[in-house]
Amino acid sequence: MLSIQNRIIQLLGIKYPVIQGGMAWVATGELAAAVSEAGGLGTIGAGNAPAGVIREEIRKVKEKTDKPFAVNVMLLSPFVEEIIELVIEERVPVITTGAGNPGKYIEKLKEIGTKVIPVVPSTALARRMERLKVDAVIAEGAESGGHIGELTSMTLIPQIVDAVSIPVIAAGGIADGRGLAAALALGADAVQMGTRFVACHECTAHTNYKKAIIKAGDRDTVVTGRTTGHPVRNLRNFLSNKINVMEKKGASKEEIEEYGIGRLRIAVREGNIKEGTVMLGQIAGLISDIKPAEEIINDITNEANTVIEKLRRIN
Repeated sequence: MLSIQNRIIQLLGIKYPVIQGGMAWVATGELAAAVSEAGGLGTIGAGNAPAGVIREEIRKVKEKTDKPFAVNVMLLSPFVEEIIELVIEERVPVITTGAGNPGKYIEKLKEIGTKVIPVVPSTALARRMERLKVDAVIAEGAESGGHIGELTSMTLIPQIVDAVSIPVIAAGGIADGRGLAAALALGADAVQMGTRFVACHECTAHTNYKKAIIKAGDRDTVVTGRTTGHPVRNLRNFLSNKINVMEKKGASKEEIEEYGIGRLRIAVREGNIKEGTVMLGQIAGLISDIKPAEEIINDITNEANTVIEKLRRIN
């Protein structure tokens, strides 16, 4: 097992510096509980779901583990206000945030001890979040699945580490112990992984979705939606090809967004991986099996430890 003590482990009260991404429709209570129980930080993905739905997912986690967990809050969600109130009511230990500025909620969250960790795609935003007194940031490279920025993990992570004094969590393009060791070498305190945790037994995503990850090669993801201002990395399929054609023909942002409504749900829940949005990172080409979350964490931390020990011997 990886034997380290760092700021993220101490801040979050977890055993290993491994955080599960808060993927909408995918990151349910079952998955979050399994990751947390295994020593990482499991995360429920709130997405655009109403508070009632997320309350049930929180209850699932609390029934299955007494370990810390997180809720990922999408700040553009129409239900964001009630999700924040739910997080406070349920005294959720950690929230991660995306698609917006969590500033107006930080004081209320800190009053109950909730740690606030936003996803950032640039040094400018990382500095801004630090000024708002967030607890850490997730530096997410463009290799990741779902909504992405422009910079790669290799370039983004060390620059954000140098730009802020708070802990940095590396995300994007990480699925094994080599990736964890590399992130630590770049100055990060932990990693966040999404795609790797989709391919695990406790994830409730449709079998077709998981198999698509296992089958994917290194060049099987594409980025759609650049013209809308909200680019998304997903599997190359009928849907992504259709959206790319729409963009080339000058379709409006509204037309493209309307065409994409509900597409993630039909992929994750119904298994329609041709006409649905299959969000996965470029690292999918490295994933070849589906196994328990605990085994994933054990394998990654053991491999990272081996890599680090080998580097120590070289020096």
